[in-house]
Amino acid sequence: MFRKQTDVPSLSNELTPREIVAALDRYIVGQNDAKRAVAIALRNRVRRQHIAEDLRDEVIPKNILMIGPTGVGKTEIARRLAQLAKAPFIKVEATKFTEVGYVGRDVESIIRDLVDVAYRMVEKEHLKRVRSEAERLAEERLLEQLAGGEEPPQAPMWGMPGMGGQQQTAEQIQAEQERLRKQREQQRKVREYTRRRLASGELEDHEVEVEVEEGGTMQNLQIFSPQGMEEMGFNMQEMLGNIFPQQTTTRRMTVAEAREVLTEQEAQRLIDSHAIAAEAIERTEQSGIVFLDELDKIAGREASTGAGGPDVSREGVQRDILPIIEGSTVQTKYGPCDTLHILFICAGAFHVSSPSDLIPELQGRLPIRVELDSLTEEDFRRILVEPENSLVRQYTELLQTEGVEIEFTEEALDEIARIAVEVNDQTENIGARRLYTLMERLLEELSFEAPEVSGQKITVDPDYVRSQLKDLAGDEDLSRYML
Repeated sequence: MFRKQTDVPSLSNELTPREIVAALDRYIVGQNDAKRAVAIALRNRVRRQHIAEDLRDEVIPKNILMIGPTGVGKTEIARRLAQLAKAPFIKVEATKFTEVGYVGRDVESIIRDLVDVAYRMVEKEHLKRVRSEAERLAEERLLEQLAGGEEPPQAPMWGMPGMGGQQQTAEQIQAEQERLRKQREQQRKVREYTRRRLASGELEDHEVEVEVEEGGTMQNLQIFSPQGMEEMGFNMQEMLGNIFPQQTTTRRMTVAEAREVLTEQEAQRLIDSHAIAAEAIERTEQSGIVFLDELDKIAGREASTGAGGPDVSREGVQRDILPIIEGSTVQTKYGPCDTLHILFICAGAFHVSSPSDLIPELQGRLPIRVELDSLTEEDFRRILVEPENSLVRQYTELLQTEGVEIEFTEEALDEIARIAVEVNDQTENIGARRLYTLMERLLEELSFEAPEVSGQKITVDPDYVRSQLKDLAGDEDLSRYML
């Protein structure tokens, strides 16, 4: 299923590859080759929507294989890319899966989970569209609780001429109608007065009793299927139809709380779950992104296992992944999903194995290979301060909440970067993740004492850095366990 040409966004409204790289630069230092590769892949997805429909189905995404040590930005690039594309995105580890027929998760669950992500994404968008109408309906329900909503009865028909029973005179009938008119007018004034108080916020803390519907929540069961043990979702309310009535429970809460509960209920009534499911499937098929990490851990051939057959978690998983990447139809609880145009970004360190250890068919489905560079001391220095969510900014803002102002000198940042490289060389190289452990250790004492030193300004200089990290960075055996 393809979107109508009129629904396709204009190329001029989408990010160019250069703009995508610039957006990634705000959070990721270096790795320009990888950024360019994913930027081109993302732009090609938009370009595909603008070509002739008879050729559109033939243009398949060029899947990417990122090769590089841990902590250099592979996962972050894929995650930020999905945020830029506003596309369904899921990150999975290849080591979680086993070959079909064995106990464990099979690779088709990747697509099922991706469709779940797309459904929640589309549902959120639909709920946002009906939010204003849902708020209006919720306000009316609150008004009924506070001021009453039923109209008074009309004049009794038994008293009308020709209707039987005791006859009333015209004067009596007119008096009764006048009484009911005044009663309706009085009720209308009460409702309008209550409406004004409700709008002004005077009744926010007033308690009301609200009937809350027990929604048909999605229950999950683990079952054994021909594809392995999977979580299959089902909606009990939909399965049983109207056999059981909608259950409600009465809860007492404030008006402010009731407004949110009622707004959510009304919004759920206004949206169409079937339309959301169809749109979620389409969005997954046309713009879904799967980041498959730890691919090197399943790299291996039958001969290398030495067991006379393929490993169910290695070559067997590769053979199962292949049809998903090549394009196949996966059954989900929202309907069948075609994987032909889903973009796969695979990654692995490949320290022990190499990409050539993958089965040839899988290698052919990963045509773009990008090698990410190991981080240098200058890269560590930039990572500390340049990204919008930099570690220095995070810790500065955290301590600022306690009234402690912390300032890092340029020389202190250089020293932290130098120690990070040194410890990575001496122990395991975990890339930029080393900075998390170093910064936490560096500011551990200050974070503990922050409430007692509120109002002070602390300067972190090279001497402070060395005094806090000297022992750990200098003792290789100790740093192996502590950092």
